[in-house]
Order: sequence, then structure tokens, then C-alpha cells
Amino acid sequence: MTDAVWTSVSLPYVSGNPTDAWGAEAATHGQTGTQQLADVTELPAPDAVADALGLPAGAPVVVRRRIMLLGEQPVELTDSYYPATLTTGTALAEHRKIKGGAVALLHRLGYPPRSVREDVTARLATPAEQTALELPDPACVLQLSRVLFTDGEQPIEASIMTMTAQNRRLRYQLTL
Repeated sequence: MTDAVWTSVSLPYVSGNPTDAWGAEAATHGQTGTQQLADVTELPAPDAVADALGLPAGAPVVVRRRIMLLGEQPVELTDSYYPATLTTGTALAEHRKIKGGAVALLHRLGYPPRSVREDVTARLATPAEQTALELPDPACVLQLSRVLFTDGEQPIEASIMTMTAQNRRLRYQLTL
């Protein structure tokens, strides 16, 4: 982050448009935004994820773990979870970048984004987060938990984003 306040808006990330939302957001601040795919694996859904996705406890999910970088600096850890029933035989379950992004792929698979629910909390960073995000001890982080829904309010993605809190603002704009 820079010394100026960075304001993030969620809509470009959940609209399903095949664009690099993080790269575009960073570019508006005169910087380069990239991401590293750290892991893609199938595992039993943690309780909070199962609840968010409307799945039974321990149901199989695929998680895609990414590290978001601003220049060379890690600024966000993002874990996105998908019901395994949606990911079988798709790029979501493969350890590779998805052309156009996961939400655009979900749309192409017949699960267009229709609504989103987000919860934001602030807390002290864990030691693992301090290391991954190169933060001092102690440091605060913002955690954004997002659930993306398709037709019939079916949850199709649950993401947990842990981001550096310094000079960061999250903005919500609603069209009624």
C-alpha cells in the first residue's frame, strides 16, 4: 500500500466480467497488482465454509489459495472455496491460472453471479499472517468474508480475504 488511503470496491471482483480486477485496481493507483497461486486442493469444508456454502459439515470443497501482490509486496491472502460438485473436471480444481478468473468461469459453467454477501472484521494478525504479509508484530488486518450466489440464492463461492489494514478502506456502492 501507499501512504494515501486505498479504497477498494467489490463489484469488479464479483461481476463475472473476464478482467483482471486486481491488476486494474492497482493500475488506478499507478502500481502493478499481481497474484501468486499458492495451492489448489480438495478438502473437507471447514465449519464456517460449509455453513456459508450451505453444505453439510465436512463436505468436500476445492480451495484456491492466492497471495495478492502490490509490486513485490504481499498485501492480501485470499482463500476461495467451491463445492466439489461444481469443480469436478473444471479449471477450478486445477493448479493453474483461470483465464478471465474464477467468477467468469462459473458464469460460463451456468452459474452466473446474482448476489453477494460480505462481512468485514478487523483483528490482530496471526503469526503466520505476519510472516506471509511481511507485517510487524503486532499488526492489524482486515478480513473480508464473501459469499457469491447464483440463481435461486445458491451459494457457489465462499472467499476469505485477509488484507493489510494500513491505509485501506472498503467501499460498498449499491444500486437500488
